[in-house]
Amino acid sequence: MSTPDSLPTTPAAPASRPARRGGLMASMIVSAVLFLLVCGLALYAFMLNVDLGEVKRRLSKAVETQQQTERYLVETRNQLTASLREIEQLKQQLAYRDSDYQSVISSKPALPVVVNFRSSMLGQGLVAVIENTSERYLTVVLSVRNPTLSIAKRYTLELDPRADTDFGHLEGWQFTSGDELALYNEEFGALRLTVP
Repeated sequence: MSTPDSLPTTPAAPASRPARRGGLMASMIVSAVLFLLVCGLALYAFMLNVDLGEVKRRLSKAVETQQQTERYLVETRNQLTASLREIEQLKQQLAYRDSDYQSVISSKPALPVVVNFRSSMLGQGLVAVIENTSERYLTVVLSVRNPTLSIAKRYTLELDPRADTDFGHLEGWQFTSGDELALYNEEFGALRLTVP
């Protein structure tokens, strides 16, 4: 007879199966977590790639805009240089013409006319008294301008030899202090003065 101690023992198969199942479940969970991490990293990498592409597009656009701006600045600088060169040429031409004009004017004799001013007898402004001091008849152009009101007019006057001619509001201009007056004749230099 056999004692209960001597009974044959069978291996503990049912205890190792739950351990294997637990290990399998743990490895599946770890695999799933790793898979989710890999998917998350792939998604993050994809989003970074999209953001990087957007940054590259913006950077490319900024570089293109900067290049266009630099081209525009170069073109504008070139136009400005050309305009300044043209202005200098025009200034030189004007200076040359002004010197020619001055030499022509200085070569002409002085206009033999004296201009004085008196109060109007009718009490309206001043009257210019234009005296021809020469022995000949003179035709002159009288140019008057009021710089305050920006009004200007021209008149043609016939001056008798050794005679005075009055010119005031009855003749078309009421002189006031500060008015500019000029007399022109082709044979003589211009006479310019300001009403005192």
